[in-house]
Amino acid sequence: MHEATGIKHQLVELPAQPSMEEYTALMKQAVQKLKKEGYEHTGFGDIFLEDLKAYREEQLSTLGIKCHFPLWKRNTKELTKEFFSLGFKAVVICINNKSLDKSFCGKEYNEYFLSNLPKDVDPCGENGEFHTFCYDGPIFKYPIRFKKGEQVFKEYKNPDKSQKSSKLGFWFQDLILK
Repeated sequence: MHEATGIKHQLVELPAQPSMEEYTALMKQAVQKLKKEGYEHTGFGDIFLEDLKAYREEQLSTLGIKCHFPLWKRNTKELTKEFFSLGFKAVVICINNKSLDKSFCGKEYNEYFLSNLPKDVDPCGENGEFHTFCYDGPIFKYPIRFKKGEQVFKEYKNPDKSQKSSKLGFWFQDLILK
C-alpha cells in the first residue's frame, strides 16, 4: 500500500482490546526501532485536542522524538474545503455510534457526507466522531484500489469513569485491497 505514496510506514499490530499499558509498550517498541533507523521527528494530524497533543509530546519526548502538528488550531471547515479542492479522496471507515448512526459508515468523505452531518459533529471528526481512509490525491502515484467488505460493530471499555456508559461502541467498514 505504501507504494502508492512512496511514504515509508511501519505497521504496529495491536491486540483486539489492548489496555493502555499494552498500547504504550507496543508503540514505544515501534518508535525505538524507528529511532535506531535515524528518525528524530514525527508529524500528527491533530487539530485541537490538547490532552492528545500533550500525551503524544510526553510519550515521544522521553524517546528523543520531536512532535510536529502542522494542522494545529486550523479551522476544520476550511481544512475540509482544502482537502477536497486539492483532490484528495477518502472513505469513512469508523464511526462512533454515540455521534453518528451506522448509515454514515462506509460512505465517501465528500461535500455530500459533510452536508448530512449533525450540527454537533466536527467536519474532520476531530472529537472521535468518525475516522477515514484516504485512498487517492495529489501525493498518490495511483489510487489504492479496494472493495468494501462487511460492517462490524465493536464495543470497548470506556476509560472515562465519569461517563454513564462503561462501553463505547463503533461501527467499522472493512476494506479489502484489490
